[in-house]
Amino acid sequence: MSADFAGRKLHLIGVGGVGMSGLAIAAHQLGADVTGSDREASSYTARLEEAGIAVTIGQDAANLPAGAEIVRSTAILDENPELAAAREQGLKVLHRSELLAELVATKPRCIAVAGSHGKTTTTAMIAHVLDQLGLDPSYFVGGEVTIGDRTTNAHLGSGDVVVIEADESDGSFLRYDPEIAVITNIEFEHPETWSGLDELIDAFRDFAARAKKIVISADQPRIDELAIDDRSITFAPAPITADLQAATITTPADPALGSSFQLGEDVFELGVRGEHNVLNALAALAALELVGVARKDAAAALKSFTGVGRRFELIGETANGAVVYDDYAHHQTEVRAALTTARQTAKGGRVVAVFLPHLYSRTRSYAREFGESLALADIVIVNDVYPARELAKDFPGITGWLIAAKTADAAPGKPVYYEPTYDDAVALLEKILEPGDLCITVGAGDVYRVAHRIVGAGA
Repeated sequence: MSADFAGRKLHLIGVGGVGMSGLAIAAHQLGADVTGSDREASSYTARLEEAGIAVTIGQDAANLPAGAEIVRSTAILDENPELAAAREQGLKVLHRSELLAELVATKPRCIAVAGSHGKTTTTAMIAHVLDQLGLDPSYFVGGEVTIGDRTTNAHLGSGDVVVIEADESDGSFLRYDPEIAVITNIEFEHPETWSGLDELIDAFRDFAARAKKIVISADQPRIDELAIDDRSITFAPAPITADLQAATITTPADPALGSSFQLGEDVFELGVRGEHNVLNALAALAALELVGVARKDAAAALKSFTGVGRRFELIGETANGAVVYDDYAHHQTEVRAALTTARQTAKGGRVVAVFLPHLYSRTRSYAREFGESLALADIVIVNDVYPARELAKDFPGITGWLIAAKTADAAPGKPVYYEPTYDDAVALLEKILEPGDLCITVGAGDVYRVAHRIVGAGA
């Protein structure tokens, strides 16, 4: 047990979240007395209870243990009854990233992966390779991943290296001091946090300054403003010049096969699909080399990496033979990547996309860009906005209709539907899906429930 955690009382609000649940289990393993609450039961709360952590379903001031430190994420609003009560009682309140920084400090070497897209998969790839090579890394991933014999989002290993996903969306990535900082890309997407691209680049420059070594995309605009000097290793697809340059990128039509690429004289085969995953693999290889892993040793492990939950995840088939996938993509660039991979996988069939917009602020700012990305599908269904931490009253008139209209503008002649609820979307899909179609649910939140329902798996 760690002296820093033994005997501490920690209460996590929203403990069933993908990030918070991993923190709870790690702190519990280090000897803390951990409790938590969430609005509803889930597979994550069940896993916590199996680990011996008391979870209360429903949030109320009465749930707060006396003298506990309270841990919240950005998604927990100030009006939350437990958070409000904690402040009234003078309890110490930590942001989830502060607790993660403490957990990271228990290991001598840290790889922190940040970026607008790809950070979850890149984090998981690095952890997977280290695990396959017997180095038992610690890791904290913003998604469900199978590494070795564990399917989880976090693990405290016996090795020296901890790999973490560092979140720029709320600025919390500036709480870490990694040995290696990985920057997958920088694209403005959080107007609720940053005033614009200039401020975001300033933040990434501060993040890079905290690291001894930096792995970064050579295709990153304004890379010269990050002041990374001779501490960097770059990666990119050919023909862009980079330290690690992927050439001859292929994604076979067979959905059972991953993508491949050439790096120098070697050909790497992946267990996941799409050019975006080739770039994630390049970033992972560069970071792994910096902690002493040779490329040839990483090759076999990368091929056995099967991906992260909700990243172009195969859900199943409908009764009439349509294939159904789900993807967490919730930024216009991610949506474009997911639908490009869907097109490569569809074997000439129609691509039917069900999109859940994420955040009113993002919907308002990027409706046109989302419409242009969604136009890659043959049929588009748009749900209403998943608000996350935002309130509808603060964004009057902003609904999924805005993105549906922009998609129709960008895809003349293609069917585009605005179906606000999941029930609406499921009813429509049951009418229009045909054998050979590829249907993909896309977005943050729980739009995956639509995918599971149309293949008869509940959810």
